Amino acid sequence: MSYVPHVPYVPTPEKVVRKMLELAKVGPDDVVYDLGCGDGRIIISAVKDFSAKKAVGIEINDERIREALSNIEKNGVVGRASVIKGNFFEVDISEATVVTMFLLTNVNEMLKPKLEKELKPGTRVVSHEFEMRGWIPKEVIKVEDGNMNHTVYLYIIGEHK
Repeated sequence: MSYVPHVPYVPTPEKVVRKMLELAKVGPDDVVYDLGCGDGRIIISAVKDFSAKKAVGIEINDERIREALSNIEKNGVVGRASVIKGNFFEVDISEATVVTMFLLTNVNEMLKPKLEKELKPGTRVVSHEFEMRGWIPKEVIKVEDGNMNHTVYLYIIGEHK
């Protein structure tokens, strides 16, 4: 088994979820992958609020998976949003047109080769709070959620260097 990073579970505030998906211009032709999907809020919003064709969360924690599956059901998006149990370093994400993440800088760093290898040019990569060192962001926005300021980075595969 390859490296499994410990990333603390901190849910992305709803306002930041919306901004991440807006920044990536998610629409009906998109397949969204959320790396470390937690309670499923990004994948649910992607299909429910942004009409994404499909959204897939990758999560390793059983409790979070149960929560995400329950939220998918509650929101009526079964069949359009789903969760894969696994280590996102090992799951094939090549069908994604948008990848979202709220990880840590060192984890983003380790993910870069996988993203560059598996994602097609033009795929949007949106990172909440943590940059992809060495990649040039297409856009960086600040989001105020009432408690604190968040930074969201947008990268485009093929235009990120």
